[in-house]
Amino acid sequence: MTTQPQSRTHALTALRLYFPANSRARPTRFWHRLSAPALAQHLLAVARRAGIQQALLYQIGSGYLPGERLSHHHLEGHALRHPQCLELLDSEARLRAFMQEHAEELRKVRAVLFACELPMSAGEPGSSAGT
Repeated sequence: MTTQPQSRTHALTALRLYFPANSRARPTRFWHRLSAPALAQHLLAVARRAGIQQALLYQIGSGYLPGERLSHHHLEGHALRHPQCLELLDSEARLRAFMQEHAEELRKVRAVLFACELPMSAGEPGSSAGT
């Protein structure tokens, strides 16, 4: 028995956004001019409003961004240039539309877009969920 490949309309794509922890979103309200919101929190909120299927903000233990020094996460705080990673999962078309809509805010963000393996659910051949 052979399985038919699923169409790309059901495939998930991941968009990973890498940026420094001190990155700020563009001020949109009066109070933002006094203290602009953190870019990570802003992008999480707009991804939710845009209907993106899943969004995860990863806590990075150690790492560096291009042109920066290696930094490590500390409980008392972290370096201002410590890297953060926000991962969004949805269709490629929706993620590309999200990137275009927020291009100004993503200007200094390193974005990596890649296709995901199809998720396996219970009852599918090869799934270990039911065993």
